[in-house]
This record gives sequence, structure tokens and C-alpha cells, in this order.
Amino acid sequence: QVQLVESGGGLVQPGGSLRLSCVATRSIFSWYAVVGWYRQAPGKQRELVARIINSGITNYADSVKGRFTISRDNAENTVYLQMNSLKPDDTAVYYCNGVRFGNNDNDWGQGTQVTVSS
Repeated sequence: QVQLVESGGGLVQPGGSLRLSCVATRSIFSWYAVVGWYRQAPGKQRELVARIINSGITNYADSVKGRFTISRDNAENTVYLQMNSLKPDDTAVYYCNGVRFGNNDNDWGQGTQVTVSS
């Protein structure tokens, strides 16, 4: 079994930055075809924020393009989400997700709260 553990959330003022980390208990590069960051705000559906495919290709939601960057450190089994120019609308619980090779099973982390407020 693989576990994903997020960290790095917190309270930040509008315009500020945070870096989220998602650490896997197994090799991210070997286990997952895709690793992504999702978020869920109160009363809203969970939405994809950014994802990185095993090949290194990245995709972003339109709402975060130019502000967020997803990256991967294979040696540390970690995927990062660098978030800059944060807005109140970015407030949500952020979840790490991994889609496994082969059976496409999904693994989810427990989530980390990001609050953007003055």
C-alpha cells in the first residue's frame, strides 16, 4: 500500500505564496502514471488544480495558470505545488492524488488546508 502525505498549508495574505508538499511512501516515479493536486472549497466540488504526468508533462487549471507550478523530486518521492500570487478564491483543502500504473487505482492524501485572507 502506498500513502500520500501532504503538508505546507496554512494562512496567508492575498498576494502571498505557499509551497505544498506531497510525500509518497513508495517511489512516485515507479508507482504513479499521474500525480495531481486537487482542491475542494466549502460547498463546491473537488477540482483539479495541476497534475504532472510520469513523462514530466504538466497541466494546470485555467484559474491557476501563471501562478502555480507543479514539480517532482523523484529522489525524495515528493511532488510540490508552488503557489504564488494567492487569492481568496484559492482558499480550499488541497489534496494530493496519484493514479497508479496498470489498474488506474487512485490514492489520496488526507488534505491540507490553505486559507487566503487578510
